Order: sequence, then C-alpha cells, then structure tokens
Amino acid sequence: MSRDILSMTFGELTDAFTELGIQKFRAKQVYEWLHKHLASDYDEMLNIPKSLRTELSEKLPLYTCKIARKQVSKLDSTVKYLFEMHDGDFVESVVMKYKYGYTICVSSQVGCKMGCAFCASTLGGFKRSLLPGEILSQLYTAQKDLGERISHIVLMGMGEPLDNYDNVLRFLELITDEKGLNISMRNISLSTCGIVPKINDLIDKHLQLTLSISLHAPSDELRSRIMPVNNKYPVDELLRSCRKYAAETSRRISFEYAMLSGVNDSDECAALLASKLRGMLCHVNLIPVNEVAESPFKPSSHDRVERFVEILNKNGINATVRRKLGSDIDASCGQLRQKENKNRKKGVE
Repeated sequence: MSRDILSMTFGELTDAFTELGIQKFRAKQVYEWLHKHLASDYDEMLNIPKSLRTELSEKLPLYTCKIARKQVSKLDSTVKYLFEMHDGDFVESVVMKYKYGYTICVSSQVGCKMGCAFCASTLGGFKRSLLPGEILSQLYTAQKDLGERISHIVLMGMGEPLDNYDNVLRFLELITDEKGLNISMRNISLSTCGIVPKINDLIDKHLQLTLSISLHAPSDELRSRIMPVNNKYPVDELLRSCRKYAAETSRRISFEYAMLSGVNDSDECAALLASKLRGMLCHVNLIPVNEVAESPFKPSSHDRVERFVEILNKNGINATVRRKLGSDIDASCGQLRQKENKNRKKGVE
C-alpha cells in the first residue's frame, strides 16, 4: 500500500504518526480534515501547526485531484468533470441529480485495458490503476465544488474496478467509514465487465453493495465480438457466478445492456437473454448509448428498445431503460479525456 495519506485507514494513519513521533490526537484531527472536511491540501488544516503540516507534506503526500475541465448539461444539470491527478494523468467523473439526491460515477483506472469495442474509455489506452485515495478524491473534489452532499456512488467510470481489486476494496472501506463520509454500502454500485475470479472473491466478502454486470450480449459469439473479456470468462461461467452472488448476498444483480443498433438489439437477443437470466434475482438496465465519434456503433431506435423491454418483461425479467443524462456534454466515459489528450498533443489549452 502506498504511503499516500488519503489511502490510509485511521489505524494505519495513527501507526504512521506514532512512527514519526507525532502525538496520536493529531492523527484524529488530520483524518477528520481529510475525510469529513475534505481538505485537499495540508494548508487547509488550520488547527495543525505549520511545522507539522510541512513535515507531513514531505513524508505522507496528499494525492488529490484538480478540476481540469467541467461541463454542465443544460438539459438536466448533469456535471461532467475531467480531473487532473497529481502526476498529470486525467480521469473523468460524472455527477447526476436524482429525486433521492446526488450520485457520482467515479473512475478506478486511468484508461482501460479491457478493450470493449463500444467504449470510449479504451480509446486512449490503459495507463495505470488509481490508488484508493485518488478514487476518493474524485468524490471529495466534486462535493466541495458543488456544495452538495453526494450520497450514492457508482464505480462505472473509466477502468475496470475488479482489475484494481485491492485498491477498490480499500476505497470502499474508507468511504463507508463512520469516521469519514460514512456512505452506506447499499448506496454503492460496482460495475464489472465480468472478471469471474474477482466476483467470486467479492462473494466471500459478503458486501452489501450492488453488483452491476456489463453484459451487453447474451451469447458467446456476439459478446466475444464486442467484449474481449468474454474469451476468458464466457457468458455461462459469468452467469453462474452471478447466480451465486445473488444467492449468497441476497442482493439483486443489475445487468447493464448497451443497446447497439443492428448488433445486440434483435428479438432473438432479447429472448435468449431472458432464457439465460430466468430465475435469477436480477434486473436488466437497458442503456441508450451516447454516440462516440471514433466508434462505428449507433444507438438503437426508441421503438427497438421498447420492443426489447417488452420481450424481457413478458418472459418474467424485470427490465427498464436508463434515463439518458448529459447527452450534450460528452457524457460517455473517456470522451473528455480523449479530447484533452488530443489538445495537449496539439498544444491547445
């Protein structure tokens, strides 16, 4: 585990202070500054002596992110952030407003190595995984900027969370800590393209989060064509783990299904999907995809989406269509980073 202070549990931070010869009560003060008051710099910690702040900045770096770009939808007030990390890398987050409050979609990696054909996150390539504190910092920075409490989290931004398993679990531990923001695990969704061994590890943890599976196709032939991960973990193997997860945790699984015109939106696909999911504690979330300039895929028509829902519902599968948010602000994860990287190469600020 890195020595960056934002990734430390309260116990680890206290131990680190003891090693440095700093009084234990200072650990509690600093932890509260980080996780309750959302300090992004040691200089914000006004009840900490200046000499100690200087020492801490040298020995326990605080890796927070800065807002590089911010877009606000005129249609629905969705906010898209491009965050610059401490090393100059860029990640994206989206804050959405619902009746129950604010939800943030955070990134877990800089880029993505999964190579899903319709996803903008993979276009810029994979750079690295984010530290727990760097995932936290996205939420903390957005909450401070908006001046609103963010109560729900989806790990559905750039990257594959289960490819960054240990850091994501530490992030979950920190964000649900009662000494910090204390967000309920039931208000957190983790989305994966289907890394089966890590799903099985999650089952053993018995966490009460919502597991979202980016399925997007009901057959191996079709899914392998658009999602390379399926070559390693085929549909039936993935669904066996999903059934076990739902049974062991009593948590309903959400299957994400991006509707791609002429690709995976046929009546036959809907019928096969229904037969594969029958009897499982689950819900299908159909996603009208945002168009990405570099992608050949187009969103399914409204009528085709409605027909797909109809077939699933008739076969006993609960299915809804995700409300389309932020369509006027590069809402697909990876688009803003891609534009920023292009501009940097051209020397455009």
